[in-house]
Amino acid sequence: MKVRALLAVFCALGLAAMPAAAQQPIVIKFSHVVAVNTPKGKGAEYFKKLAEERTKGRVKVEVYPNSALFKDGEEMEALQLGSVQMLAPSVSKFGPLGVREFEVYDLPYIFDNYDELHKVNDGPIGKQLFKKLESKGIVGVAFWDNGFKDMSANKALRKPEDMKGLKMRIQSSKVLDGEMRAFGALPQVMAFSEVYQAMQTGVVDGSENPPSNFYTQKMHEVQKYLTLTDHGVIEYAVIVNKKFWDGLPADIRATLEGAMKDATKYANDIAKKENEEALAAVKASGKTEIITLTPQEKAAWKKVAVAVHKENESRIGKDIIETVYKETGFKP
Repeated sequence: MKVRALLAVFCALGLAAMPAAAQQPIVIKFSHVVAVNTPKGKGAEYFKKLAEERTKGRVKVEVYPNSALFKDGEEMEALQLGSVQMLAPSVSKFGPLGVREFEVYDLPYIFDNYDELHKVNDGPIGKQLFKKLESKGIVGVAFWDNGFKDMSANKALRKPEDMKGLKMRIQSSKVLDGEMRAFGALPQVMAFSEVYQAMQTGVVDGSENPPSNFYTQKMHEVQKYLTLTDHGVIEYAVIVNKKFWDGLPADIRATLEGAMKDATKYANDIAKKENEEALAAVKASGKTEIITLTPQEKAAWKKVAVAVHKENESRIGKDIIETVYKETGFKP
């Protein structure tokens, strides 16, 4: 009896000690499609640093940039299946999932500046949009900026008419498809990782990108002109697998939420700076001519583009478009 009693005590002590000594870390695979040295790439690495430090090693974040695990069009399904736990896709990716309200971000010229954009992201509209993802097995945890988009091509684009007939790469988005067609261009859906080669070989004539994407993907080597249209935004949503997120211990989830909040501020603070530096680097390269539009020229682009808003009311939802208008003070 004494031996059995001693064994029971020993086992109890051993079991009590095991979690601290032998517990395996919780692994978060964080996949994204852009380079490490972009604002999103740096944001992901900063989140990894904060998450691992603040959980004292209880969480391990594995970051996979440049479509290392999945192609651009495959990662959403991988998240829903639980093959990866975290992504930071463009919000355009939610339209094909059936959550078309996110396509309000694709509407050209709906945001004039970062203040308007953040007012929508950080307020009731952003929360309302994230709520709509939950039925898809997804939890939205943050919005990250990439920046305002500019048009590039191998011909000078000063007027909307200059776009006529050009094959322009876009993300998979019906709204962006309509935007390019409004300008008279031919939209070409293509994975981001394939764009440089497509430009190099003439498969596409140009694309729309924030300067940081344009420069880090070396598009300035294969595009003669970059026009500062600032016609739209590329906005990311950091998302997690809902089953995984809900299953985390409450203290771990709270710590990760705090780490994500700080990583979001970091990523958004550097996005504008990175775009400014990238634009300067493109100019310094001497390989791409940068075209700055006059106020009158920009107004001509905006006049053509804003017609896309009306065309997409039934697709995105007239209510969400008008709610954004009200929040930002937009006048159609």
